[in-house]
Amino acid sequence: MNSPLPPAEELALIDRELAQLDARRLYLLARRDWLLRLLQQSGAAAVRWGPAASGSPAAPAWSAGPAKEASAPGAQNVLLTLGAVLLAVAALAFTLVSWGSMGIAGRSAVLAVVTAAALAAPAVLLRRGLRSTAESVAAVGLLLTVLDAYALYAVGMPDADGTGYAAGAAAVLAAVWAGYGSALRTLRIPLPAAVVAAQLPLPLAAVAWQAGPLGVGWALLVTAALDAALALRVRAAALPAALLGSAALLVGAAQSWSAGSAAQALAPAALLLAGAALGVAAAWREPRVWGAALVGGVAAVVAVAGVARPELAPGWAVVAHLLVGLPLLAAVRVPALPEAVRRGAVGAGAVVGALGALASGAAVAPVLVARLRVLEEVWAATTPAADAYGPGASAAVGLLLTAGAARWLSRVSARPEPGVLAVVLGWAGLFAAPVLLGFPVAAVFALQLAVTGAAGFLALRSLGRGAGIAAAACALAGAVNVSLGALDGRAATFAVWGLLGAGCAAGAAYGPAVRWVRSGAAVCAVGYATGLLVAAAAVTDLAVVWWALPVLAVPALVAALGPRLGAVRLPTEIAAAVSGVLALALSAGRPGTLALVLALSGVVCAGAAVRPERRVLGWAAGALFVAATWVRLAEAGVTAPEAYTLPVTVPALAVGFLRRRRDARASSWAAYGPGLAATLLPSLLAAWADADWVRPLVLGVAALAVTLAGARWRLQAPLLLGGAVLAAVAVHELAPYVVQVAGALPRWVLPALAGVLLLAVGATYEKRLRDARRLRAVIGRLR
Repeated sequence: MNSPLPPAEELALIDRELAQLDARRLYLLARRDWLLRLLQQSGAAAVRWGPAASGSPAAPAWSAGPAKEASAPGAQNVLLTLGAVLLAVAALAFTLVSWGSMGIAGRSAVLAVVTAAALAAPAVLLRRGLRSTAESVAAVGLLLTVLDAYALYAVGMPDADGTGYAAGAAAVLAAVWAGYGSALRTLRIPLPAAVVAAQLPLPLAAVAWQAGPLGVGWALLVTAALDAALALRVRAAALPAALLGSAALLVGAAQSWSAGSAAQALAPAALLLAGAALGVAAAWREPRVWGAALVGGVAAVVAVAGVARPELAPGWAVVAHLLVGLPLLAAVRVPALPEAVRRGAVGAGAVVGALGALASGAAVAPVLVARLRVLEEVWAATTPAADAYGPGASAAVGLLLTAGAARWLSRVSARPEPGVLAVVLGWAGLFAAPVLLGFPVAAVFALQLAVTGAAGFLALRSLGRGAGIAAAACALAGAVNVSLGALDGRAATFAVWGLLGAGCAAGAAYGPAVRWVRSGAAVCAVGYATGLLVAAAAVTDLAVVWWALPVLAVPALVAALGPRLGAVRLPTEIAAAVSGVLALALSAGRPGTLALVLALSGVVCAGAAVRPERRVLGWAAGALFVAATWVRLAEAGVTAPEAYTLPVTVPALAVGFLRRRRDARASSWAAYGPGLAATLLPSLLAAWADADWVRPLVLGVAALAVTLAGARWRLQAPLLLGGAVLAAVAVHELAPYVVQVAGALPRWVLPALAGVLLLAVGATYEKRLRDARRLRAVIGRLR
């Protein structure tokens, strides 16, 4: 045997592999033994794999007998549960129905014997290892104690108060069950049942003594405190502690919010503060329940601010809660506090701040939305009064407080989210404050412009991606809102829009800013310039169609600036193109004006196309010139476009021919495309509107000749233009007959033909793709 390795190395390699195989075999054997024991314990059919007794290869062997659908422990549990339920039903029937037929001695003897037997039997069953049976019998015994308590009330104390008796009975049962569970610790039912029963005595006693809502709240809170103490040893008490504590705090909050005076709010405040102390103590003792500190912090805020709430207006009550709750955020800088308490306190401050911001924002929203009503009638001087917006300065103060807290938290925690909130909330508060305070209209516009400019400046300064985006969004929202408000008066429109346009232009020219912010500012500057020109045209009482001429000054100015625009050139030119489209739309009402605007737009595009990087605009200039010509001809009533296009087409083709002779690499589209399109396309439009047959025939023959010439000399432009026009003429001529035939056919024929076509295309899909690629390659090789 030949080996590329030396004998010593190969021997070491073989030893390592054998050791790995032995280790894997030992693991699999241990796993097999564990699985066999598991199957034997569950009573399921075991699947044994291994060598046969005769030494044959390993083969599966299934245990005899049908497969069992339920395991033995499962069947046992079902039987025990069913037996316990039947015994409980029998006990209820005996207590409620047969009790009256026995004397007092018999009743006492039966209950004592049955209850004692039911409670004593689990001890014997546990010693014999019958744990499940003991659990079932113990459950019956606990139920019998409840029935004993009911029977004692029904016979011995029928005139006693039912709620008070229930409170005492629950306390006695909780103590009995706790002792029983402590004596038989193997049982899992008595101790949880004792915990559940212990929740009832104090609340039921408060109801029985008519302590009122606050009394019930205190009873719930004391019970929750006892549960919290018990939870240190019995984990099952944690959930009742949380539920009852939350219920007590809800009672205290409801009483605090409904108090009519500060004196009436003191008692609920005491309940809330006690609950807050309990929550903080729980979080201090158990780090995993930091939510208790959060709930406690919120309860403390409601308690303290609730005392002042009855004496304040609704808006200022929100501010009072913020003044009490926001300082809790400072816990993030107190390392002496446990982590759970610190986390809960910060969370409570954040919850109070969020709720306060939402309440204040709901009061500020009408300020931002009300200006939409200006669009109903522009320049009508219908600005609503300040009192139409509801709350005054309180909403702005609430937003500014939360903004300041968020800004502080962003600097302390070094996280971006609080910074974003600080920008948004601060802008909203400052932007709405002048209106909410009832300032004069001029002062409102001045202050809102200042706030909008400040937001734009923050966006330019790049405070971080999140804060920068938030500042840019706020600046845009403020600009749009104040621009809408300025439409209420002519002077306000020119002043506000002019200042905003100048500010946007300055932002676009600010070099250190992020590029996307500068681009947005440039687009806004073009928009404001367009709006100012439209407003100026509206002031002159000119017809709407003539408004297009001043609007064209915007794309003309952008085209003149060109490379001087720097990094914002492309978005600025796109915005200017939109202004040009607006000019065309404004002039569409009169053909003569539309032709003039089209021609001027063509001049602008031609001027921009002089620069090498914008040569593509030459095509747009040509299209605009042609469109202007045809609009003018249509206005003059011309029905024979060939008389005007052929004199252009012939010299254009001649020029293209000469260019091709001088530059063989010139494209056929550049040489012959404009000349052919100048005649073929207008003639095609005229042919589609012509009911006679002469024009389509002549155009079809000309298109066929152009197509053949393109195929002969392998020129792409004549081939495609001529073929497209020829196909369009053919469709025009066949359309009436197709419509006639389609009307004569049954309705089911067209869907059937469509189905057959889809099947045919699907069956030859790949071949058609290859043909399409081959055709594209052939056309691409043409000049």
